[in-house]
Amino acid sequence: MITVGIDSGSQNTEAVVLQGETILGSARVPSNFDAHQAAVAALETALEAAHIQREQVQFIAATGVGRNIIPFADGLVNEVISAAMGVSHIQSDVGLIIGMGSEASRAIRLHSNGAVRDYELNDKCAAGGGTFLETMARVLQISMEEMGLRSLQYTKVIPMNAQCVVFAESEVISLIHKNESVENIAHAVNTGVCGRICSMIRRLGKSEGSTVLIGGPGHNAGFVSCVEQVLNCKIIVPENTDYISALGAACWAGAQTSQSTSEEA
Repeated sequence: MITVGIDSGSQNTEAVVLQGETILGSARVPSNFDAHQAAVAALETALEAAHIQREQVQFIAATGVGRNIIPFADGLVNEVISAAMGVSHIQSDVGLIIGMGSEASRAIRLHSNGAVRDYELNDKCAAGGGTFLETMARVLQISMEEMGLRSLQYTKVIPMNAQCVVFAESEVISLIHKNESVENIAHAVNTGVCGRICSMIRRLGKSEGSTVLIGGPGHNAGFVSCVEQVLNCKIIVPENTDYISALGAACWAGAQTSQSTSEEA
């Protein structure tokens, strides 16, 4: 059985081709201003990487903010379920998922069997999402990955009060003009976002098992370190962290196909 999961995000669109337990191919393209065309491009590129023809795919599932405008999808699955199924596919004994998109973030607590137990969303502004971190890195004229590494070398704790992206950008520029080091500013940015994310996580209460972070901020080692210190636990960042939700959508597609086959039998 070959299925495809497409994660239509506000900045990027990912596609994963799955056969049973094996990932055959994947692709990531900018969403730009057309979620439909981005999904088409991601699908075609992933199929090419997998050496699979479109006719061989039995089910295409879409997730993410743009899932409702992908007309060729055979089914739609929300971001919470796709994240849970994607993480469960690659990691057992997970109790908490921290899913960070460009604009929204979510904390998902799982049962021991990988099913969703409870979740919290932070979707009112980009202050707790990847866009905030990317914007601050851009102001510092470095990549998010470099911002993460340099923040680990901080020598001074600087409180960062602004939560709005626009105000925070002005605050970072002001700190630059005060000759604060990039390392200290980067740490302040990471700490600020970490505080908002961990506040959301605490509302879920204590969870058992491993904690996994998925999404672009997983590439920011300084941010991951901040979360580890606040939660006092090890944070697992999957190697293919950007593709986990698309993988979960492909897993969900497989479950739908299996269910239909069983009902027909």
